[in-house]
Amino acid sequence: MKDLLTYIRQLFSFDSSSPLLFTQIHFWVFFLIVYLFFTLIAGRKPKTRADGSMDPTRRVIRNGYLFLVSLLFYYKTSGLFVLLLVFSTLLGWILGIRMDHTASEPRRKLQMAIGVAINLLVLCYFKYAYFFTDIYNATFGTDIHVVNHLARWGNAVFNTDRFDAAVILLPVGISFFTFQNISYIVDVYRRKIAHVSNPLDFGFYTAFFPQLVAGPILRADQFVPQLYKPFFLGRRQFGIAVFWIVNGLVKKLVLSDYLAVNFVDRIFDNPSLYTPFENFSALMLYSLQVYADFSGYTDIAIGVAMLMGFYLPLNFNSPYKATNPTDFWRRWHISLSRWLRDYLYIPLGGNRTSGFLSYFILAFILAVAAFRLHSVAFAIAAGLIVLVIVGLYFFRPGHRRTLGTNVNNMDTMLLGGMWHGSSFNFITWGGLNGLGILVYKWWHKQGWITHIATLVATTLLLLILKAIFQTPLLSMLHFISLVCLIGYTVLNLLPQPARGTKRLWVVWSTLLTFVFISFTRLFFRSGSNLDPAEANEVAWLTASLMVGQIGSHWNLAQIPQIVGHYWGPFLLFAIGMAIHWLPSRFKRRYRLWFAQMPLWLMAIVVVLTAFVLYQFVTADLQPFIYF
Repeated sequence: MKDLLTYIRQLFSFDSSSPLLFTQIHFWVFFLIVYLFFTLIAGRKPKTRADGSMDPTRRVIRNGYLFLVSLLFYYKTSGLFVLLLVFSTLLGWILGIRMDHTASEPRRKLQMAIGVAINLLVLCYFKYAYFFTDIYNATFGTDIHVVNHLARWGNAVFNTDRFDAAVILLPVGISFFTFQNISYIVDVYRRKIAHVSNPLDFGFYTAFFPQLVAGPILRADQFVPQLYKPFFLGRRQFGIAVFWIVNGLVKKLVLSDYLAVNFVDRIFDNPSLYTPFENFSALMLYSLQVYADFSGYTDIAIGVAMLMGFYLPLNFNSPYKATNPTDFWRRWHISLSRWLRDYLYIPLGGNRTSGFLSYFILAFILAVAAFRLHSVAFAIAAGLIVLVIVGLYFFRPGHRRTLGTNVNNMDTMLLGGMWHGSSFNFITWGGLNGLGILVYKWWHKQGWITHIATLVATTLLLLILKAIFQTPLLSMLHFISLVCLIGYTVLNLLPQPARGTKRLWVVWSTLLTFVFISFTRLFFRSGSNLDPAEANEVAWLTASLMVGQIGSHWNLAQIPQIVGHYWGPFLLFAIGMAIHWLPSRFKRRYRLWFAQMPLWLMAIVVVLTAFVLYQFVTADLQPFIYF
């Protein structure tokens, strides 16, 4: 009994080396204890009012309990940074009330602007202090060092030297709960929702622990109405919740961690030691790894929330079924894509117009990147982009709307890349995705003659450049262009109305999109480090080494031997992608089949799955990538 009490005390105390991850047994013990008390508070058949809403007293007790549990969960993850979460919660709650009780529209707008600005300033301080300082030093030749002023103030207030003022640590999940708070403030300002009057209710919205540290991002207009609904967990909902949890754990432990440990990490650590085929394969397998990792987390979060009667938004919709980059971003990290659309892209002007801010953001990012990267080639390219935009704006006024839409698109993708990490490798990744979207939009409007002419011209130009400069990058791009030309020509020669031809077009477009998205992740994976200077250096070095290998001579005779040596990762990749490409209707059917099976059979399936998962668990559990 004493040992049990000691374990529970450790479970609920802060340990920086042992955060509560969904893949650890500690989390599930924590959740079991939390859930037992939750069922007592929520009740199986809670009293409701005439309008179907929950009894106010019981609602406040339930939401307050989950708010306090969520704060405890975050404390277990981030220690005293829980105070930052409390500050963000109080700020949003107060501003929501103030805006709804203010008649003057200019004052409401000012209050909204203050709330958004404070949230962004806090985010920038913790997440981008090193990034901006590094840019300033590189631009002006200074040697300024980051100082943690909050740590200094904390030491002065408490008369201690406990806090390290020489380093700023990044609070877990700060990007997620900051965006949620901004969503609430803006939605109250737009009068899409009414303010949440009770601080415990609002705290529960901002801190709900299943999605707190890695999403999905909760939109206020989607989740706030759920605060007032009574707890309900039907037999089918229970089965579906269990399915999502099991599904997420299988994705994370069987697919993501196994691919990372047994193949992907080895290649990215030393690209030059491996063959072109192995480097290319590492990019493809990493795409499945990062999808299984991130969607696995959100699947578990959705399942855990559903057990408590709450519904989180869908965050992934089979993204590798996408037939173009635009379609991909409608399917990948949906909560972020929609947040960026509604709170960044549309306020910038969307597809209607663009103003000074749209062009300034793009020009500023290009200028800073040119100074920071010290690349003559990039500086020339950035200058040409600016000249083209200026030329189109002033000499083709009839195309200003299209130009503005494209600039807004690129701004959104660049800033979306920056949201993922505070270094230029993430901005580069976002920029490449933005470029892919713009190229596809142009391509979609052209006829097949323009398509063929463009591919022929591009292939010939790359052939000439490859002959002159003889670089692996140009060799790789020329090969890709040649494959696209041949594939596109062959498909156009087939009978177009035929159903089989349409399916071939879908397969062709899907494969091209997958390869393109996988190549952009060179920069996402290579420099995923919180130190911007190191991240940039590692990213560009790893990317250049991998491109150098992929663009060098391929020994096709080695491929069967390589696949045979790494048969486990390749087989798992094939199985994972096959399941991913299954029809959505079929997936819904087996999800419902699982949810409706007898409880005793469901328990057997869960136990057997747990046994299989145990076989895949590595000695050192891999943290979630977005965590």
